Amino acid sequence: MSVFTRSLLKTLKGSAKAFQTFPASIFCALAFATVTMVRIQLNWPQQEPYNFIFNCLHWTFALGALSSLAAITAARCLDGGRKAFITANLFGVATALITFLLLYFLGATDSYYGESRYMVVSNIASARVVSAMVISFFAFVVLAAYPKEQTDFARSFFMTHKAFFIAMIYGLVIMAGASGVAGAFQSLIYHDMSEKVYMYISTIVGFLAYTIFLGYFPDFRKGRMDEHREVAQKQPRFIEVLFGYIMIPIVLALTIVLLLWAGKTIMTGDWPPFWRLASIATAYTVGGIWLHVMVTKYETGIASFYKKAYPATALVILAFEAWALLVQLGKWGLKTEEYTFGLLWILGFVAAILLLVLKARAHLPIVVLICILAVVAVVPTISYNDLPISVQSGRLEKLLEREGILANGTLTPATKAPDDSVRESVTDAVNFLANAHDAKLPVWFNRELNNDMEFEKTLGFAKKWPAPEGNNGGGSYLSTYVSLPAGAYDIGDYKWAIRMTQEKEVITATIAGDRGSYDINWNRPFTPGGIPQLQIALNGRMIIDQNMNSLIDKIAEKYPPGQMNNSPATFEDMSMKLETPEISVLLVFSNVNIDIDPQGDTINYWIGIDTIYFNEKP
Repeated sequence: MSVFTRSLLKTLKGSAKAFQTFPASIFCALAFATVTMVRIQLNWPQQEPYNFIFNCLHWTFALGALSSLAAITAARCLDGGRKAFITANLFGVATALITFLLLYFLGATDSYYGESRYMVVSNIASARVVSAMVISFFAFVVLAAYPKEQTDFARSFFMTHKAFFIAMIYGLVIMAGASGVAGAFQSLIYHDMSEKVYMYISTIVGFLAYTIFLGYFPDFRKGRMDEHREVAQKQPRFIEVLFGYIMIPIVLALTIVLLLWAGKTIMTGDWPPFWRLASIATAYTVGGIWLHVMVTKYETGIASFYKKAYPATALVILAFEAWALLVQLGKWGLKTEEYTFGLLWILGFVAAILLLVLKARAHLPIVVLICILAVVAVVPTISYNDLPISVQSGRLEKLLEREGILANGTLTPATKAPDDSVRESVTDAVNFLANAHDAKLPVWFNRELNNDMEFEKTLGFAKKWPAPEGNNGGGSYLSTYVSLPAGAYDIGDYKWAIRMTQEKEVITATIAGDRGSYDINWNRPFTPGGIPQLQIALNGRMIIDQNMNSLIDKIAEKYPPGQMNNSPATFEDMSMKLETPEISVLLVFSNVNIDIDPQGDTINYWIGIDTIYFNEKP
């Protein structure tokens, strides 16, 4: 039997054994894959009403898989008995159940911007689950570094990476083969095969890859000497070459560039955009610490030099970044970006000192610090979601009080526009607060201030945006934009035409008919997620109270959101008929826009109405 065949059989055997070794974690992963396949089966209009519960389940099973992994590893390393093993599995299942209940009952919000069609998982609730997942992952790595006579954190950390990449390689190979077979079947036998087949394949392969990942780990039971542990922890020669002779020189060269850049910036005063500073510092800090752990056991000259030089140079660069952070805070106050960078700065600064003093013994304290910061980031009052909101609310309140615009909780338009610097600061703070998710905003603050007209009407001056610092780049969005093409359309025998193109949140019209007075209200929230609503009352009695959900469903089904999907529409697509015993109404829309941010899990709708055609029945 060849070496490759033996290796393959050993990997598959380990994957099968993972079902016995980590049953609760495997169960959660299987449940995660099942929910994913259900979502694949449902098209977006069918899936949207259940989007909240699907997201709750996905977060639940993701955390359940990792917490089970850590709990089972703890039971095997510290006790090794069957009772502890059963308790650990029950702990993982209980964690998943509690997470679901907390998300479902306490983690829901009906809006990201003020109004939404369905409930969604709040960003802070998702972040808390992520925090628990981070803690679970590092708990597993630390526990896998036990007992001390067989391993340590650095080798356990590398073993986890090794297991991940082996699982990924096997997964990619299986994915390529299965997709190739499916593609051949589609090309040669069944041309109308759904594209969802490939999504199902990728989901199943993802689950199999997770079992391979778990199956690669050695037997963690207390008192057992597993020969596979030494193999799993050992770095292959090509990895030693990659880290020791390629990555270390690259990081050292980058360090020199960063030091020169810092010196040049200080001398010239030409500061780059803060987001660029933050991203570079984050990459250097996280990447440098990661590489430092990976080369802990290296004894070569360049590796020894790196392990001594990196912490010292990191402190110098972090001091430079601290100055940039203070400047940014003084200019614009604390926001989410500055908050996140501040936590990473604390991690980098403390980690550098610990590595200088404790060397390899610093790994566990650094992990503890990471877990503490992960908790701090989501704790009420001081979380990334609460503290920046509090700071920006206070900052905006002081600016408006100083200009005489805010007094006793009431906004009064300014009689004279403030200085440009004040206008920029007010615009920046209003924009941040109006777009904050799950935020507890001041009573006097209205999210509609984000709208240009409402801003100027309420505060007495127009917005003034700060000069752009650069392009932040963007994520991948799914969108559909449909509009009514120019042309002639048959509208039937309608007596009245009401134009609805005014830039108002509520557009009103009155028609005097044979039955009495008809009051027409088109309520169009300026918030991005707002759903317009048509209300028609006859002599004060409501006869039509209709939101535009059915229109959105119709457009989403015919023109599924894609990568900037701009599609031509028909008159039937862009119109809606409503009838009651008293009247018949035809709504003609100018455009419908649906935007989905998969990363932020936000959905925004914009509906532009052109004309309402109205007829009174005999």
